[in-house]
Amino acid sequence: MTKEFSAQRLDVKAFAQAGARLAGRDSLLKYARLVQEAKGLHPDLSVDWQADGELRTALGGMSQVWLHLKARVSLPMECQRCLTPVDVPVEVERSFRFVADEATAEALDDESEEDLLAISREFDLRELIEDELLMALPVVPKHEECPDTVPLASSDEDFEEASAAKPNPFAALADLRKDRKT
Repeated sequence: MTKEFSAQRLDVKAFAQAGARLAGRDSLLKYARLVQEAKGLHPDLSVDWQADGELRTALGGMSQVWLHLKARVSLPMECQRCLTPVDVPVEVERSFRFVADEATAEALDDESEEDLLAISREFDLRELIEDELLMALPVVPKHEECPDTVPLASSDEDFEEASAAKPNPFAALADLRKDRKT
């Protein structure tokens, strides 16, 4: 008999012991924080993901619980160069080692190269997927090449005219100085 696992309430240890795999394609609308980053949603936007559990034997014969995660989404955003819509592909591939509790994870975090999480019998896998995709978002979304030419101007014509029309305040001082010499 195979055990059914749920992404909303995942028993991480049992998942790893079974060497199980979960995969899915969820509507982007299930990920509220990702939706806030998107500009212009449409119903067929989806998040594709896959999670694999693994039990590894470490030095000393202790077993370690691991979760390998892959996730992918194409998020509609606004190009910061041309201010037009751009679909930003975001992909994540990470592995996590689970430890007994938050205190252990915090204590081992500085000396450990891998990402550590506290083990849980009701782990929310979708929350982890959303966290990882949010962290992978570009700080400045932009096209590789913008579809329209971006006008590059430091100022407009009115600005140049206003500067030319203003008298130089030091010119009056120069005139005063000339008057003293004569």
